[in-house]
Amino acid sequence: MQFIVKAYDGAGKLEKRMEVRPRHLAGMQALSDHILCAGGLLDEEGKMKGSVLIMEYPDRAALDAYIASEPYVVEKVWEKIEVEPLNVVILNPKKN
Repeated sequence: MQFIVKAYDGAGKLEKRMEVRPRHLAGMQALSDHILCAGGLLDEEGKMKGSVLIMEYPDRAALDAYIASEPYVVEKVWEKIEVEPLNVVILNPKKN
């Protein structure tokens, strides 16, 4: 199953996000088999305000297990997380 995860940082969490980011990125590298697409959500000034992940897991419980261990969750950077099932129809391998 594929899922889109939209996670929004809490107010004033940019500094904390940047502090935790190396652990988040290391975790993303370790989960690369589950990630179809990932990136930062930007505000009008181009500063990160959250994350978007398109992930593939066998079921929602497996995704929830990842989310519970995500450094941005553990360190309370992400304040609001929205998850929706997704049906990826086109995955363009030429785009990076």
